[in-house]
Amino acid sequence: MSNIREKLDDLYCGLSSLAIFRGLLKDPVISALSKLIAEQGEHGSFNVSSYAAFVSELYKHGSDLSKYILRAVCEDENFYIIGKAKGKDFEECVEMAVQNELDVLQKIAQLTPEELQFGYYRCIPLPEWKCSPVDLVAEYKNRIDNIDKYGYGHFAKHTMFILRNGEPVPVRYPDPQRLSELFGYERQRQAVMANTRALAEGKHAQNALLYGDAGTGKSSTVKAVVNEYAHMGLRLIEITKEQLRDIPVLIDRLSENPLKFIIYIDDLTFSEGENCFGALKAALEGSVSARARNIAIYATSNRRHLVKESFSDREGDDVHRNDTMQELLSLSARFGLRVSFSRPDKKDYTAIVAELAKSHGIDMPFEELSLKAEQFAISSGNGRSPRTAKQFINQLVMEM
Repeated sequence: MSNIREKLDDLYCGLSSLAIFRGLLKDPVISALSKLIAEQGEHGSFNVSSYAAFVSELYKHGSDLSKYILRAVCEDENFYIIGKAKGKDFEECVEMAVQNELDVLQKIAQLTPEELQFGYYRCIPLPEWKCSPVDLVAEYKNRIDNIDKYGYGHFAKHTMFILRNGEPVPVRYPDPQRLSELFGYERQRQAVMANTRALAEGKHAQNALLYGDAGTGKSSTVKAVVNEYAHMGLRLIEITKEQLRDIPVLIDRLSENPLKFIIYIDDLTFSEGENCFGALKAALEGSVSARARNIAIYATSNRRHLVKESFSDREGDDVHRNDTMQELLSLSARFGLRVSFSRPDKKDYTAIVAELAKSHGIDMPFEELSLKAEQFAISSGNGRSPRTAKQFINQLVMEM
């Protein structure tokens, strides 16, 4: 028992002396574990409540302590990994500190329920966890060597973000859309995929505009290609039209990050009197930071020229009106890649329905399926589109 207490004393001392990974002490699981270790070691008394509090925090993320510690270490955002991402070389004393702290965390990751239950003599069984063989030193080195694919901080944990108060915030329930679940529009998707893959590989990629009829899969295509190349270090940050002024600052911040980013604007359309397109125009035209190889701007719109134009817009006594309208109408031309998504004809619409039916295990004669799909498109009032096809299949599944 004295040996276990000495081990826990040493581990608590090691945790308390963390410098590189000091942010981990605020982690709820590691914080609860640190409190438990301190009580077990220094005071030599077993506290059931502290033990249960630690296990409760761990269970929120699974029952494997080793994997949790590994994930926490690899995703920790600290000055060392940020410096490494920028190619910085650290002094030998800092490198030694990293090694020593990883050794401490390795031992923490292998703590067993038996070691932390010593001093407990009640007959009521306590909740336990499991440990797995992990090598924190090797895994962390792999993260550093492949920082352009893994990233750090919340960018290592999540793929899709929104902008809130100027800060990228992870999407709690991101769209899991996959390319294999989309049918039709192969030529359009191939163009978007090729451009996105170039971005993910660190090559020159174009800013992209996906425009066309509603419900044709423009937004789904963007999210699907991000999910497809996320393992290569691709991330998406969605902004609203009202946040276009934040683009320059956002680009400056992201340009130093080793990952690749799509700044995404969904359903982008401007109306008369709106002047928030200036920042977008500047970014598309290519300032120094805007043309960083790790960033591309993707937008979707139901309008090719991104502007709601009426005959009244062409009239009036404003001598600069024509210049303003031309500036708006030429905005789409500043996207290097422009991909059109138009409503499918009956043949293409039926083909999409047939593929969706097959993927959902619906066994229905083609003629009957085609007739029902066409009737649904007419009765719904939405016309033929991939969205209508999906809604029709969902209804069939519900009825079956």
